[in-house]
Amino acid sequence: MAYFTGKQAVITGAGSGIGRALALQLNSDGCHLWISDVNEEGLAETVSLIRNTQPACHSRRLDVADRVSVHQLADDIADDVGHVDLVINNAGVGLGSRVDETRYEDLEWLMNINFWGVVHGTMAFLPLLKHADNGHLVNISSIFGMVGIPTVSAYNASKFAVRGFTEALRQEMAGTNVHVCCVHPGGIKTNIARNSRSSDPDSVVQERAQAFDRMARTTADSAAEQILLATAKRKKRLLIGLDAKYLSLISRLFPVNYPRLIPDLEQP
Repeated sequence: MAYFTGKQAVITGAGSGIGRALALQLNSDGCHLWISDVNEEGLAETVSLIRNTQPACHSRRLDVADRVSVHQLADDIADDVGHVDLVINNAGVGLGSRVDETRYEDLEWLMNINFWGVVHGTMAFLPLLKHADNGHLVNISSIFGMVGIPTVSAYNASKFAVRGFTEALRQEMAGTNVHVCCVHPGGIKTNIARNSRSSDPDSVVQERAQAFDRMARTTADSAAEQILLATAKRKKRLLIGLDAKYLSLISRLFPVNYPRLIPDLEQP
């Protein structure tokens, strides 16, 4: 997409899934990249898949839960190029557990990445986006930021928080050069289910991962393509997948009773 040619983009969680797909598509478009992930092996694999050698691609191991490290990355980019045109706060993890079985350590681990990681990325890079001709901030929530699902209450909480934070920021940035978009993917074919924590035995976790794979209808490549198109068109919200659009609709029509329309949601 010519819109991103020559621009500077920051992507967290670029070691796999949507983050990797975003990096590869932006590189193909001639966009300069600053990509990161806590998984060094996955990040290195993403770098190895880069084919366009003209735009620069900088990679760094980064734990988005570490505020100091996120701000240090922003400072380093500011010293190098002075601004960024696109920031995609994509890094995220999952946690499957009933509320009464959830450990505080796991809840804090998830919130530090899924919510605070987005806050850190937003706060650190917003000044650099303001120096762009047209800055774009994209925060990845989830359809689970619109509906509550048994056994993923912590994930729900983090994604609802991302949604609220991003929608408020979008209104604050109205009339400025910074466009803000909140993305709500449905089931995407990534490894998030396999890499999530759970209070269940390993066998149950694998069964859930396999069930997730069967439900996930959208590829990471398709999701990335939709995100970049929505960004270029300055959309404020993006729902990815028919499942996301359906759940969003019924949650608005039946804000209390929507679980009755999706029987599986009522199974703890």
